[in-house]
Amino acid sequence: MLASRITAVLGPTNTGKTHYAIERMLSYRTGVIGLPLRLLAREVYDRIVAVRGPSVVALVTGEERIVPPRAAYWVCTVEAMPDGMGCDFLAVDEIQLCADPDRGHVFTDRLLHARGLHETLFLGAETMRGAIAAMVPDAQFMRRERMSQLSYSGSKKISRMPARSAIVGFSVENVYAIAELLRRTKGGAAVVMGALSPRTRNAQVEMYQNGDVDYLVATDAIGMGLNLDISHVAFSSLTKFDGRKMRHLQPQELAQIAGRAGRHVDNGTFGVTGEAPLLDDAVAEAICDHRFQPVKKLQWRSSDLQFGSVKRLIANLEARTDDTWLTRVRESDDLRALKTLAADAAVLARATDGPSVRLLWDVCRVPDFRGISAGEHANLLTHIFHDLHQLGHVDANWFGLQVRRIDRPDGDIDALSKRLAYIRTWTYVAQRKGWLVDESHWREETRAVEDRLSDALHGALTQRFVDRRTSILLRRLKQKESLVAEVNDKGEVTVEGEFVGRLEGFRFRMDKAGSPDEAKTLRQASVQALAPQFHLLADRFYNAPDPEIDFTEQGGLMWGDQAVGKLVAGSDPFKPGVEAFVDDEAGPDVATKVQRRLQHFIDRKVAAGFEGLLALKNDETLEGPAKGFAYRMAEGFGIIPRGEVADEVKALDQDARGALRKHGVRFGQFTIFQPLLLKPAPTRLRLVLWSLSKGLSEFPESPPPGLVTVPAAKDATPGYYAMSGYRAAGERAIRIDMLERLADMLRDKDSRGGFEANPDMLSITGMTLDQFADLMTGLGYKAAKDEREKVKAVATEAVATPTPETTETPAEIPSRAPTEVVPPTDAAPAETPLEAPDTGPEMEVFYTFTWGGRAARQGGRPQGDKPRGKGKPKGRGKPKPGGGNKPQSYQAKPKREKQIDPDNPFAAALAGFKKD
Repeated sequence: MLASRITAVLGPTNTGKTHYAIERMLSYRTGVIGLPLRLLAREVYDRIVAVRGPSVVALVTGEERIVPPRAAYWVCTVEAMPDGMGCDFLAVDEIQLCADPDRGHVFTDRLLHARGLHETLFLGAETMRGAIAAMVPDAQFMRRERMSQLSYSGSKKISRMPARSAIVGFSVENVYAIAELLRRTKGGAAVVMGALSPRTRNAQVEMYQNGDVDYLVATDAIGMGLNLDISHVAFSSLTKFDGRKMRHLQPQELAQIAGRAGRHVDNGTFGVTGEAPLLDDAVAEAICDHRFQPVKKLQWRSSDLQFGSVKRLIANLEARTDDTWLTRVRESDDLRALKTLAADAAVLARATDGPSVRLLWDVCRVPDFRGISAGEHANLLTHIFHDLHQLGHVDANWFGLQVRRIDRPDGDIDALSKRLAYIRTWTYVAQRKGWLVDESHWREETRAVEDRLSDALHGALTQRFVDRRTSILLRRLKQKESLVAEVNDKGEVTVEGEFVGRLEGFRFRMDKAGSPDEAKTLRQASVQALAPQFHLLADRFYNAPDPEIDFTEQGGLMWGDQAVGKLVAGSDPFKPGVEAFVDDEAGPDVATKVQRRLQHFIDRKVAAGFEGLLALKNDETLEGPAKGFAYRMAEGFGIIPRGEVADEVKALDQDARGALRKHGVRFGQFTIFQPLLLKPAPTRLRLVLWSLSKGLSEFPESPPPGLVTVPAAKDATPGYYAMSGYRAAGERAIRIDMLERLADMLRDKDSRGGFEANPDMLSITGMTLDQFADLMTGLGYKAAKDEREKVKAVATEAVATPTPETTETPAEIPSRAPTEVVPPTDAAPAETPLEAPDTGPEMEVFYTFTWGGRAARQGGRPQGDKPRGKGKPKGRGKPKPGGGNKPQSYQAKPKREKQIDPDNPFAAALAGFKKD
């Protein structure tokens, strides 16, 4: 039988050492490979399963155990490598960890004692050559050169980090902060930490590998053989907490991590970022050239343990060595736990023989995944030891309760991470052979809980640190793929299924972005994807009927409920221009099409709304003063206060007036206008055109349609009420057509002697008597307020004595004489008749209106008010003595009222109206 061949395969990262070891192992019938991390073990296991199938490949780690019946190839963590299996091949990866202060003694033990029957490989850094040569004299050496070059690129801001970069942090807080920054600036990052479960880590790595994100934020866990597509490694810090103190990373440690940059033959770079200082030139050069100080000491702890007593076991674990290459490892977590439990009298009473001491040592080797405190961990181990010693197994009810407490996939990242750390403890316990009655059940149960928590943690990490929308759009843009945009009936825009904003007419309103970089990406992707949508939308708009388009009272142009443009002043007040609201990215063709369609719309709107006025303006048959007056009407948009054109009106002869009246021009006492232009639609458009011609920054709105009078604002723009079809008079403004009707009523009134308002005047204005008096004052009249005794209506008294069922109208009550009240039949007769109290005569308010000689600027008094020659005015009686030229108040003699039939409701209502 040939002796086992021992080979040390040494070299920097990216030399294919692990790949070489896998190929060598698969060339044998059986083999074992030990790896430094559970994550790396899982990766190698998946690679071998892909080649040989799951039936012959076993995976053994502290928290996972997959061992098929015909297992030939064992993939393990170094701590979980089985002893004495006698496999043909054995390999230990990252053998330079023999110098690690925490785990070095395990690797040193494998270096000294682990051997394959035919071949043994130790894989690691060149710094181990001297130590291996001294400790394993018959070892052969194989040097492998790096397949790509590694270069130092100095410092880079995170915002300028190139794609396919890994940024390394040495604390959870630092990793999360960097990932959050990358989410805001670059669309997101995957997160890889040693504390993650393999399922979570694989999901995060897959997200990075398939290009969903271009950045990876990790701890130094990526330095241990994880093969990722990384082109640049950036250190956010050069110090780390090693569990006891903060210390600077050694050059070889930096090189182990930096070496992840560059895949296969692709070159890689490394540098620093954030607050990390620049590397010394000597350190950077050493990393690039892979030259480091050789390892001088290997961490060691005796593996020759004696279990006669707890005291002897502790002495063995603390034994020293005289070998100059070896140094005793500092007190480890398992030894500290053993000392703590040995101080417990109950534990010490049970651990009195070899098997019980060995059991106690196995329990103390349960890792403190939770990291709460040494005391809490010791209490947990004590409970497990008592169960195992007393019952022969861990109590299933207690164990199940601990697992169920953790099985909650809700909460934030921190809560899920803590639960994952806790379940790792119970997964480790379930993997120990003989510790539980139903091992297979609890292994599956704890694995299922870990998977659920792992998926939840992956989802939480992705939700917090990945802006899926930005990352997807960035990837599509870089791949120069044509992006597909969809717009629903609400105007919501999605690109590649991701909501990016809303389309408001022909302007894109981007969804809120977290950073300028994110906004730039969204805008770039959205504009590219929306280009065909803009053209389709423009075609639809161009063929849309006019009823779908409208203008606002502020000059906006709407397509449905979307703003698509606005009106601007043109060279002619009746030919306003149009400014289309179209994004520049939509292109000039779209803008031109929208502009043309809007211009067609407003031109037709003006032509239809002002057809009569435009016909008057363009009538070539008009001559002389009529032609000039037609232009004045056009300048006034069809409405001119008469006082402004009094001279022009006087200059018009009857033929000119007749020609103008053919175009619907009405010469009113106060206003000259075309009645059709007073309708709501022309009025609304007229105000907009007038506001444009005046250059107003804010357009006044038209009064609500159907109102005869509206409140008159003191600060209204001059000319506003005329353009609205109203005339301001006092506190209110009256519609000009109704004002002309009122003028017709006033035509035959005695404005010098005075007159009162009749019900018809109040009716057409819809005003109270006080409001009407204010209106008349605004029109140039004087209003004298006074009181007088109210004339009561005379009613006929009923002959029959009223009965309790008899009803009286309000008009009857004042006119009745006092009558005797007939008491009910069961009441005593009244001694004296009741009489109505004497309250005195009832008074009423009235106004007397006389012409005040004002308002000449906007049209004088009604023409019928002017006296026709000397002498008595027509229709007026003799003046009272002393009247002279002083305005007098006259009152016609009241007509004799006819007796009102009390049974006639119309007569009763009329009497009530007169009373009021």
